[in-house]
Amino acid sequence: MQTRINALAKLGEILKQPENDIDIMQAVSQAERENAWFTESFILFTLKYWGDLLNAKQLNDFIANYSAQPKSIKRVGIIMAGNIPLVGMHDLIMIILSGHTAIVKLSSKDKVLPKVIVSKLSQFLPELKEQIRFESELFKNTDAVIATGSDNSARYFEQYFGKLPHIIRKNRNSLAVLSGNESKEELEALCNDVFMYFGLGCRSVSKVYVPKAYDVTKILDACESWSQLMEHNKYMNNYVYQKAILLMDLQKHLDNDFLLLREHADLASPLSVLYYEHYENQEDLIAALSFKQDQIQCISTNIPNFPNSIPLGTCQTPQLNTFADNIDSMEFLLSL
Repeated sequence: MQTRINALAKLGEILKQPENDIDIMQAVSQAERENAWFTESFILFTLKYWGDLLNAKQLNDFIANYSAQPKSIKRVGIIMAGNIPLVGMHDLIMIILSGHTAIVKLSSKDKVLPKVIVSKLSQFLPELKEQIRFESELFKNTDAVIATGSDNSARYFEQYFGKLPHIIRKNRNSLAVLSGNESKEELEALCNDVFMYFGLGCRSVSKVYVPKAYDVTKILDACESWSQLMEHNKYMNNYVYQKAILLMDLQKHLDNDFLLLREHADLASPLSVLYYEHYENQEDLIAALSFKQDQIQCISTNIPNFPNSIPLGTCQTPQLNTFADNIDSMEFLLSL
C-alpha cells in the first residue's frame, strides 16, 4: 500500500506543473484536437487539481479510514464517461489503492489523457503495466464493474452486468442555494461552479435557488468574468440554438450574450442555460430537496449549516473521500 501511495504522490508532483512534461503536454494537445470541449485551460485545471490532491499526506489520511484489505485480487471493469477530462480518474485511483486489476473501457471522447496518466504512473509503479489494461469493447471476463453514463446507458449496464457486483451511476445534477446576501466574490465563485468544463459535468451547477424577490441580474453580472466562452464555437452554437427556442416560444428569460437565465422548476438545464427558482423559506426548500436526493450530485451554498452542502465555488474540486452518487467505491472494492 505504501509503495502505491508513494508512486501516486510522485505522479502528483508531475501533475502540479504539467507544462513541464513534454509527454503530458503532447497528450493535452491531442485531446483538444480530438474533442473540442476539452480545451487546454480546462485540461490543465484538471491535471493541477489532481496534482494537489495526490500527495502522501492526503492519500495516507484517506486510506486510514479503511481497515480491511481485499480478500483476493479481482478484475474490476471501469466504463469511463467522457463528458469532462479524466472524469474516471477517481475510480482508477481507488482501484490502484485497493490492489485490484483494472480493465478500463475509455470513452471515445477521452481516450488520450487516461493513458498518459497511467504511463507516467507506471514509471514509479512498474506492476501497473499488468494491473491496468485498456479494452476497446465491453468486457465479459470481469469480477465486478464500475460504470458511469446516462440514464439510458445505465439501463443497458444493469442488464449486461447486473449479476456482477457493481456500481452503476446515472444522470445527476448539481445546484446552488443563495441566501441573497452573497458578495460579488461569492457570486463569481458560483459562476465558476456553473461554467467550469462548460457546465458538462454532473458537478456543474445547472439550477440556482434564490429567495423571493431576489434580483437575479446579479448572477448575470457576476458571470461576466466568463465572457471568453463567446470565443468557443461549439458552446456558442448551443447558446444561439437555446436562445432561438426561447424566443420562438415567447419564454421569459435574461441574457448576457453567452448565458441564458430562465425561471424553471427542473434541475437539469440545457447547455448555456441556467435555471433559477424562488423559494419562500429555507426549511421548506431543505424539505423539498430531500425528496430529490437521488437526482442531486452536490449542493453549493454559503448558508451556514445547510444540509449536505459544500461552499460556493468548490463543486469541481472534490476531495478523495467525496464519492460520486455518495457511493463509497473504496468500500465496495475492499468488499470484493
